[in-house]
Amino acid sequence: MASATTFFDFKPKDKKGEEYSLADLKGKVVLVVNTASKCGFTPQFAGLEKLYQDLKAKNPDFVILGFPCNQFGGQDPGSNDEIQQFCQLNYGVTFPVLGKIDVNGDKAEPLYEWMKSEKPGLMGLKRIKWNFEKFLIGRDGKVKARWASTTKPESLKAEIEKELAKQ
Repeated sequence: MASATTFFDFKPKDKKGEEYSLADLKGKVVLVVNTASKCGFTPQFAGLEKLYQDLKAKNPDFVILGFPCNQFGGQDPGSNDEIQQFCQLNYGVTFPVLGKIDVNGDKAEPLYEWMKSEKPGLMGLKRIKWNFEKFLIGRDGKVKARWASTTKPESLKAEIEKELAKQ
């Protein structure tokens, strides 16, 4: 999607393989996370869910989108249904977890290609290094921040609140 200029221009697939139009999130602040069910960072699902509940209670314009990915050590081998069940049963996840994607390589999800080019990582690297990297999207559909896998969800609260305060 070379013509895309904002986050809202993309339509990744949901857990059923149907288009999930990000245009429906226009005007919201979105935290995008590539997730995995069998990773050392998997317990971050609990922190993400707490962050989601805390911020959504104060501001319904906050959304987290999880994108399962099996590209790092084969740590999310399950089907979309299995991944959904895992997230709900083990971590009580209520934010949308979409369909499994690739975040790097020839088959990378176009949304991820766009986000990586908008906000490269350390030393300008455009690849995702591991599971649970996070991107913050502002109300205008632009990438505002990017955090490494090691960044705990709870440490993002102040920055997300700043973005939510903007109109």
